[in-house]
Amino acid sequence: MLDLKVLVTEDELNKRINVIARKINKDYEGRKLTIICVLKGAFMFVSDLMKKITVPVEIDFITAFSYENNKSTGTVNLGNGLTENIEGKHVLLVEDIVDSGITIKFLLDMIKQLNPASIKFCVLLNKSQNRKMDDINIDYYGFDIPNQFVLGYGLDYMQEYRNLPYIAVSEN
Repeated sequence: MLDLKVLVTEDELNKRINVIARKINKDYEGRKLTIICVLKGAFMFVSDLMKKITVPVEIDFITAFSYENNKSTGTVNLGNGLTENIEGKHVLLVEDIVDSGITIKFLLDMIKQLNPASIKFCVLLNKSQNRKMDDINIDYYGFDIPNQFVLGYGLDYMQEYRNLPYIAVSEN
């Protein structure tokens, strides 16, 4: 069992998601939005975010990872790919955390090749201290966080702790 310290409370998450959703609603007013959720970590964030989005929206999922045993491998592995054609659609890629930027750069480049009408990037947690890719444009984000291992609210440690309603750091 890990000794956890709350970094972002459930209330803080809800308030920030409301702010992000208002910006998305304004930016996509009059257009249909296609959200691509990066699994597994972003599922709780996407679920709560979608509840606040008022423009027409559809969703697809993709699995990509560059971590093994909680350490970055530097290589992106693609699990499940998209099931919907996104050509000509307004796409919002939603991720739980951006750290080195390797995974998100890979995904953004891959999605651009599928010819969407537009693509924007939304991330809950921005950990910029380890950034290796400088050309990542984050259109919507929740929180800047320190260079610590975080878990909860969809993020895991050895596939556990995703169910926490807040973001925590381990003090072990």
